[in-house]
Amino acid sequence: MLKDYSAEGFFDEMVAETGKVRRHYQKFAQRFNAIGPEEFEHRRQAVDLAFLRQGVTFNVYGDSKGAERIFPFDLVPRIIPATEWELIEAGLVQRITALNLFLHDIYHEQRIVKDGVIPEFYILSAKHFRREFIGFRVPKDIYIHICGTDLIRGADGKYMVLEDNGRTPSGVSYVLENRRAMKRTFPSMFEAVGVRPVDNYPAELLKMLNYIAPAGVADPTVVLLTPGANNSAYFEHTYLARQMGITIVEGRDLLVRDARVFMRTTKGVQPVHVIYRRIDDDFLDPTVFRRDSVLGVPGLVNAYRAGNVSLANSIGTGIADDKVMYYFVPKMIKYYLDQDPIIDNVPTYLASEDADKKYILANLDKLVVKAANESGGYGMLMGPMASQEEIAEFRVRVEADPRNYIAQPMINLSRHPTYCDGKFEGRHIDLRPFILYGEKTVIVPGGLTRVALRKGSLVVNSSQGGGSKDTWVLFSDK
Repeated sequence: MLKDYSAEGFFDEMVAETGKVRRHYQKFAQRFNAIGPEEFEHRRQAVDLAFLRQGVTFNVYGDSKGAERIFPFDLVPRIIPATEWELIEAGLVQRITALNLFLHDIYHEQRIVKDGVIPEFYILSAKHFRREFIGFRVPKDIYIHICGTDLIRGADGKYMVLEDNGRTPSGVSYVLENRRAMKRTFPSMFEAVGVRPVDNYPAELLKMLNYIAPAGVADPTVVLLTPGANNSAYFEHTYLARQMGITIVEGRDLLVRDARVFMRTTKGVQPVHVIYRRIDDDFLDPTVFRRDSVLGVPGLVNAYRAGNVSLANSIGTGIADDKVMYYFVPKMIKYYLDQDPIIDNVPTYLASEDADKKYILANLDKLVVKAANESGGYGMLMGPMASQEEIAEFRVRVEADPRNYIAQPMINLSRHPTYCDGKFEGRHIDLRPFILYGEKTVIVPGGLTRVALRKGSLVVNSSQGGGSKDTWVLFSDK
C-alpha cells in the first residue's frame, strides 16, 4: 500500500532518503503491507465508527458547522526506537526539573534575576506572573505537575522543543484512546513489533495527585475541576476522571468554608483535598482574579494559601508557558542544573530586543511570528505563506507591543505517511509527550503525535484542522 509513497525531499519518519523503510519500521511495514487496501479501508471505517459511538471528540469555538467534532485519527503509527526515546526522556526530565526550579526561584529569592540571567522586565511584564503568590510555599515545592512539551524534527532529523505547556496541557486522553483503537485494529501487531504500553498513565496521574495532598491527609479526596461541557477538552476531562475513579466537578459543585474546600453531594458536603484543575488561573477564584468568572470557586485561593487544598498545576505556572520565557529555558538549564540542554530550542528572536526587532521586521516574510500567550495555532504569522496584508498587520502589532512577540525561522517539520483522500501521502507532524512530576518523574512512553492533515500545512492543532496518530515506543532497537 506504500509502494508509491515518496518523502519528497523532507525528513520522513518512516522512509529514508534512499526510499527504503527505516529499520525500526520494518516489522510493522511487513505486517501492514500484508493487510491489503480493502481490509485497511474496512478497519479504518471501523475505527471512525468506534470514535463516533464513544464520543472521542473535541470542541471548536466559534465554528458555524457545530462545535463538537470527531477527532481525526490516522492508522499508520509513528514509531520511535528505544535509544531515541531514551534521549527524549532525558531531555524532558531535564527541562521540567529546570522549569520547576525557575518557578520556585521567581516566586521566592529571584536569584536568576539578581544574577542577571533573565532581565527583571521579562518577569514583571509576563501576563501570567502572579505577584500575589510571591513568597507562597506550594505543596512539595512543585509548580508544574503535568506538562505537555511539544517536540518537532527539522530537515536534519534532530529533535527540538517547540514549546512547553505547563498550565492545563491537553491531549493525553487521545493518546490512550488512540492506543485502544490500534489494539482493536491490529491486535497481533503490538507483541510482534515490541511496543511499550501507555495505559498506566491514569494510575500514575492519580498517584501523583495523591502525593501532593495536604500534610496529614492519609486518604485524600481528589477531584477534577472542569469549566464545563463547552470547553474544547471536555471529553478529556470526563475521560480522565472516569479512568482515575474520581469525581469531575464544576465550580458550582464546590464551596469554601473556614478556608476548607467541600464538594456538594447527594449525601451533604464532603471535604476535598486535591484539585486537578483544568481551568486557567484567571477563572479559578472570582474574589482574587477575574470578578466576572462563573467557572471558579469563591474562596479557593484562601483555602490554597491556608494549606488545606492542593492544586495541580499550581497557580502561577503560566509564566513558564509564556513564549518569551521559552527563549530563556536553555539559560535556566545552565543556571540551575549546570548542564547544556539535551534537546535544543528552535532558534528564537525577541521583538523586545532592539537588534532582534530590527531583524524580525526586516524578515517578516521569512519568519514565524508568535504572540507570547496564544495557543492552538492562533495569534501566529506564517511569514512564507502569508499575504502582504497579513504581514502588514503583524508589522503593526509587533511595533505596538514588542514584548508580546517572538519570531522563529520556518522549520519544515518531519513528515509521516498518512492516509488522505484514498491514498498515502506525507503530512507534517509534531509530538507532545506528557510528563508527570511528583515523587518521581514519569513520562508515558510515546505521546500525542499530531498531524497537519491539510497538504503542505505546518499547523498541527486540532482546532486548525489537524489530526493524530498513535505513537509507538519500542522496547528494543533490535
